[in-house]
Amino acid sequence: MGQVPIPSHGESRHGEDEEKGFAPMSVLTSDDHAEGASVPPSQVDLGPAAALSCRECGERFPLGPIFACASCFGPLEIAYDFPTGDPEALRARITAGPQNIWRYAPLLPVPADVADHPNLNPGCTPLVRADRLAAELGVTGGLYVKDDSANPTHSFKDRVVANAVEAARAFGFTTLSCSSTGNLAGAVGAAAARAGLRSCVFIPHDLEQGKVVMAAVYGGELVAIEGTYDDVNRFCSELIGDPIGEGWGFVNVNLRPYYAEGSKTLAYEICEQLGWKLPDQLVIPIASGSQLTKIDKGLKELIQLGLVEDRPYRIFGAQAEGCSPVSRAYRDGHDVVRPVKPDTIAKSLAIGNPADGPYVLDIARRTGGAVEDVDDARIVEAIKLLARTEGIFAETAGGVTVGVTRKLLADGRLDPEATTVVLNTGDGLKTLDAVAGTTGPSATIRPNLDSFREAGLA
Repeated sequence: MGQVPIPSHGESRHGEDEEKGFAPMSVLTSDDHAEGASVPPSQVDLGPAAALSCRECGERFPLGPIFACASCFGPLEIAYDFPTGDPEALRARITAGPQNIWRYAPLLPVPADVADHPNLNPGCTPLVRADRLAAELGVTGGLYVKDDSANPTHSFKDRVVANAVEAARAFGFTTLSCSSTGNLAGAVGAAAARAGLRSCVFIPHDLEQGKVVMAAVYGGELVAIEGTYDDVNRFCSELIGDPIGEGWGFVNVNLRPYYAEGSKTLAYEICEQLGWKLPDQLVIPIASGSQLTKIDKGLKELIQLGLVEDRPYRIFGAQAEGCSPVSRAYRDGHDVVRPVKPDTIAKSLAIGNPADGPYVLDIARRTGGAVEDVDDARIVEAIKLLARTEGIFAETAGGVTVGVTRKLLADGRLDPEATTVVLNTGDGLKTLDAVAGTTGPSATIRPNLDSFREAGLA
């Protein structure tokens, strides 16, 4: 197993909200009063972030804690004034930066002095050259695992929360909150503790115990809600519009445009770790779909800035069969992602109504990729395969990604001769129940050599 260190183009869509796959919710638009936002937009310093831009109609709005367009209710994302000039100078500035995501501060919605703020400072996680896994799967062109279990709370959510914390500071929020399938709850609790903010996070009542404990240990409020993640998300959207939520920054709702940009750093790191080159193909797990869409955005930004050579790449999405609305839509040739009720061990991906689902379909089709799913049994097999070949213990989402990679190779849809990156977004210690029933001691023996021999282990 080798580790690669970091050195010292989606289409517009139209239609009704429900046709896009957005969960029904009250929305904060630019015409609404932003509860608890005490800093005027003119005084907000978020570095190169210039405005909020509607992904549907392109209308622009001042920076603020809003996430939906006032004209068409499309999702808002960050528009930038990026550095101009010599790409080599920008590359040198990045490589001279800290060993965390703030090396990419010139490309993120954060102030220039972000590295001086109390933050978890995630990022710079290993890109592992997975030669033994490649041999098992028949990959000859180079297979890599981007292992984000190495982040402070052991999932990629630390990246997105780190960006959201800076936005919360900029807008004067005092409480950090979220709706979560588990990993985000822990990341918000830890980041709030480090930043000196109050936290109150909301989760479905039936999450894995490891994630519940990790979310609670940081001392903030942890509230379990009877229902699915989509029920939790709807509740949080109601809370934002209530006086109770004044002063609250919901990282994946009213701070979502800033939060989501943290996923771009995965694209930046992968390309830097590959020697400032684009991978040929990536396999990315899908929950809301935001991670996949922002990785694509990050790759396009690197091309735009001249930091990598412009050439084709393919993006593949991975879902669990028990929660596969995007995979079904792709397979059926639909643009509409129809909600489902999740039923899978991959609870971190169990979002039955993924907000970015239609955009995932656009990216998969535009890049020549695909969206596929695997059942729970194959998820468990893939977790064990990755652990056995590369010493990486992935949570269930990582099992989904590796399992889908295996399926796509068997079907001939992934090129075995291409440079391939698969994402592991969390630590298997958080989802022990998934493998506990089929994993344990090879034998139980008496404390002597005869017993060891009798067990057939000598």
